[in-house]
Amino acid sequence: WEGSLLELDALTMGLVGFGQIGRQVANVANAFGMNVVVHTVHPARHRDAGVTFSGLDDVFRQSDVVSLHCPLTPDTRHLVSRARLTLMKPTAFLLNTGRGPLVDEEALAEALNAGRLAGAALDVLTTEPPPENNPLLTAKNCVITPHIGWATRGARIRLMKVAAENARAFL
Repeated sequence: WEGSLLELDALTMGLVGFGQIGRQVANVANAFGMNVVVHTVHPARHRDAGVTFSGLDDVFRQSDVVSLHCPLTPDTRHLVSRARLTLMKPTAFLLNTGRGPLVDEEALAEALNAGRLAGAALDVLTTEPPPENNPLLTAKNCVITPHIGWATRGARIRLMKVAAENARAFL
């Protein structure tokens, strides 16, 4: 990768989880001409989504970009494990905007530093703020941003409206 620009057309976007955010990411990926493969526990709910459903390991094997959109449960903790990282192409990228503990951070840092993965972009970590010894802070080709999508004025207004509507519906 080495800083060159990446053409998205015809690449494969792998999504783990297909809730509201995952479906919107699929729409954007489709708009860029990407092939979209999805792992979800409920594929029958989304038959007409314009994506291909696949097993979890196959999503990691096939994808040029894997984006995580699943909840954190005991089954998804360290979903991105050392073993699953070995399935990924060395030219692939991992995106995590879901939950930090979905990723084994030490294994990801090792894969990045060894060149077994092209890059990672994360806006969530297992511990926030991260301790100084978090291996991802110094890993090659790793971008970490604060999880602040909710912090815009518009997002906070919507959040307050939803909270008020929920309280009103309860009463």
